[in-house]
Amino acid sequence: VVLAAGAKAMSRHQVIVKQLLSIENLGSMTVLCSDKTGTLTEGVIQLHAALDIAGHASEFVLRYAFFNAKFQSGFVNPVDRAIAGHREFDVAGIEKLDEIPYDFIRKRLSVRIREAGASLLITKGALANVLDCCTDARLSSGETVDLESLRTDIDRQFLEMSGAGLRVLGLATRLVDVPHLSKADEQQMTFLGFIVLADPPKSDAQATLDQLRDLGISLKIITGDNRAVAESISHRVGIAAPVLMTGTELAHLSTAAIRQRVSQVDVFAEVEPNQKELIILSLKSAGHVVGYLGDGINDASALHAADVGISVASAVDVAREAAQVVLLQQDLGVLVEGVREGRKTFANTLKYVFFAIAANFGYMFSLGVMSLFLPFEPLLAHQILLVNLLADFPAMALATDSVDPEQVHRPRRWDVRFILRFMMSFGFASSMFDFLTFAAIYLVFGGDNPQLFQTGWFVESTLTGLMILLVIRTQRPFFLSRPAGLFVLAEVMIAIIAVLLPYSPFAAALGFVHPPAMLIPIVITITLLYGVAMEIVKRLFYRYWAGD
Repeated sequence: VVLAAGAKAMSRHQVIVKQLLSIENLGSMTVLCSDKTGTLTEGVIQLHAALDIAGHASEFVLRYAFFNAKFQSGFVNPVDRAIAGHREFDVAGIEKLDEIPYDFIRKRLSVRIREAGASLLITKGALANVLDCCTDARLSSGETVDLESLRTDIDRQFLEMSGAGLRVLGLATRLVDVPHLSKADEQQMTFLGFIVLADPPKSDAQATLDQLRDLGISLKIITGDNRAVAESISHRVGIAAPVLMTGTELAHLSTAAIRQRVSQVDVFAEVEPNQKELIILSLKSAGHVVGYLGDGINDASALHAADVGISVASAVDVAREAAQVVLLQQDLGVLVEGVREGRKTFANTLKYVFFAIAANFGYMFSLGVMSLFLPFEPLLAHQILLVNLLADFPAMALATDSVDPEQVHRPRRWDVRFILRFMMSFGFASSMFDFLTFAAIYLVFGGDNPQLFQTGWFVESTLTGLMILLVIRTQRPFFLSRPAGLFVLAEVMIAIIAVLLPYSPFAAALGFVHPPAMLIPIVITITLLYGVAMEIVKRLFYRYWAGD
């Protein structure tokens, strides 16, 4: 019930939960891994410029970049969409002959066209990988020169543009007249120039990162972009001194070294798709609860590996299927609200667990002990069931209960030892007041009336159950934490029912008797003392025994 109510609340914040148990992991998350595109940046890649080798705007470079993007038939991607949509060129007389699709090893995409009777191979991709295929370079004048003589200038321009946060691709061509195109034909090409792409940071990115830090979540950027671009974007969104690691550096580390280093790194650049899963598994091994936000085909394995996989509504099908949580907007701000709601849900789940173990342990312990000394049953079976039934109503109302801000501020995780300590502390303390009730009934009213004893303990058990719910729902003094209206209504209604039931027409059928005038005031007094005592136990528990 609590998880279903939490999922409904999260949907109001544009967060759709596919698996209810993932709500708890979302609330416990300590590390969020994500690409920068669409999370820290606007997510709309634009063609910033098409430049020749001298860094001048070039119609020639733009035209062949257009043909490469226009005629490729692989998966739709933002880069080709930006290039093809920037400006249309006349394709009359241009015939597509063949292509070599992009892959993450070559990091290149090649298309072969026929233009004016010539068979021309056009290759676009990561600058270093395109340069690896080239032996010559085309100058602005159209003259072709040896590439090596210009490498220093090319590298300088690349670093300058990358340092400004721009993504730089290379473009090259070659006349190829072979029956069947293969990857081996990507050689001895002529470098034409640069394709410069821009994806500016979001205006609220820094504020969103601050909110994540306030929630105790560290963001780790995992990107395929080069080191300079990743570092530039990191600075622009407020990561003052990011610790960077490249995919190449990662590949040379042992598993143990990765596990040791991965927590210290803020940005992983030039990362291969298969390294994303390695990073996430290493973070999990280091003790983190890891969330991964991804929307691409190559994100599926990372989404599966994470404690909570997060995708967006606009993601490819395989990413949405792999995710447990789907954001209706690709915005970290939406995720921040989702985390808050997840933590509220987790906090309310813990309230229910604490109530169930503390009240039931103490209740059953008292029942067992008194069964050894009384000549009759302390409570009949149907009376025990009635106590549990009445307690279920306010317990279910916890699903919509308000949560103190400090319970949302930091991530919390399941801790079995903590729960056991809680059960023992509050359970035994509750039993002491059960025994006090037994003693009061015995001393004041005698021990020869089983029905009177059962009536008194039924009312006391129900009222103290309601009181312990009020106490354990917050770490504050219970009167300084405002519960939700539905919870208060359930508490009041069940308290009234418990007190009036022995006076009702159903009393005899339930095994109750009309209580003496002093019994209910005695039980209410014991309940109030119980509330005070539980507040003392709570303060001592969280100060000395909680262990966290």
